[in-house]
Amino acid sequence: MSELETILLRRDEAGVATLTLNRPEARNALSVALMSELDSELARIARDPAVRVVVLAANGPAFCAGHDLKEMRALQGRDEVAAVFALCSRVMTAIVRLPQPVIAKVHAMATAAGCQLVASCDLAYAATEAKFATPGVNIGLFCSTPMVALSRGVGRKQAMEMLLSGRPINAGTAERWGLVNHVVAAEALDSEVASMARLIASKSAHTLKVGKEAFYRQLEMGLDDAYALASKVMTENMLAMDAAEGIDAFLEKRPPVWRGC
Repeated sequence: MSELETILLRRDEAGVATLTLNRPEARNALSVALMSELDSELARIARDPAVRVVVLAANGPAFCAGHDLKEMRALQGRDEVAAVFALCSRVMTAIVRLPQPVIAKVHAMATAAGCQLVASCDLAYAATEAKFATPGVNIGLFCSTPMVALSRGVGRKQAMEMLLSGRPINAGTAERWGLVNHVVAAEALDSEVASMARLIASKSAHTLKVGKEAFYRQLEMGLDDAYALASKVMTENMLAMDAAEGIDAFLEKRPPVWRGC
């Protein structure tokens, strides 16, 4: 098995695809190879109707330490540096654009682009011991790309505090600020994430897809345009087969049988 096959692991079970960052010796730093694997795997998942939910996890003492700084320092010239940040942005955007919901399972420290990775996911669960930081300012490199996801996940002043100070916040603060949904004991993290993943996977894949897409599109709109989009999406959703089945099942007091359309 090659390095490219081992730095990112995938396990599928009952409609849930778990992607696990597997560079524990490098604190799961986002090397070009790892980001390329993530990019490719997300593209495959987007085309896989059997996958209803994605869980993003990591092995080792950290969730993700951000970019691989040794690799970054070895880059030659503007074009090589720009290509790395373009790849990173593509991966983060792919998570947001993915038809399936993505849950971050954060067991430990997530810093810089690792924090960006968490903020880009639709949901995030964290162990009590987890911490989050955008510490680029400490080494003369403002976390500008992590800023995009972070500023869309927490309040402006909270995001600026993290970006300007570089100080880590604990899991409880991350929960209060909205960066993560729930904080649980480390030993309960797997079961809590699995429970939520199973719950979401039980829903109509078609409904999840149209709803997730509409959620992110309307965030960037003014109020009138957002309601116009939402009304259009709900009209199309209402006419879908899964909506008819869901309503009939509710009225008939039986479980729905989703068709994915």
